[in-house]
Amino acid sequence: VQLQASGGGLVQAGGSLRLSCAASGSIFGINDMGWYRQAPGKQRELVAEVTSGGSTNYVDSVKGRFIIIRDNAKTTAYLQMNSLKPEDTAVYYCNVKWSIGDLNFDYWGQGTLVTVSS
Repeated sequence: VQLQASGGGLVQAGGSLRLSCAASGSIFGINDMGWYRQAPGKQRELVAEVTSGGSTNYVDSVKGRFIIIRDNAKTTAYLQMNSLKPEDTAVYYCNVKWSIGDLNFDYWGQGTLVTVSS
């Protein structure tokens, strides 16, 4: 599975950005898709995820501000980030959980930098 992430950039506090993550390759085994982030000096954390069934999960700090959606083909996930705060500044990584039978893999996209200025 190959993941192509895009959409990062520089935005002022209160602004919005949308991240995209497009999966290709062995997409038939894709289950959950999500976004993680890692700020300087901090551990990588889950931001939001969406299951193959459409259920979503968010870290508390982004609830009510971020929305994760998945296209009908279930191969692209979008993270709509609204009301951005300087503390949202991080490198954001797309993640896909893939499984077929007893095989389970985590795939990661290249990071995309989100910088929120105060």
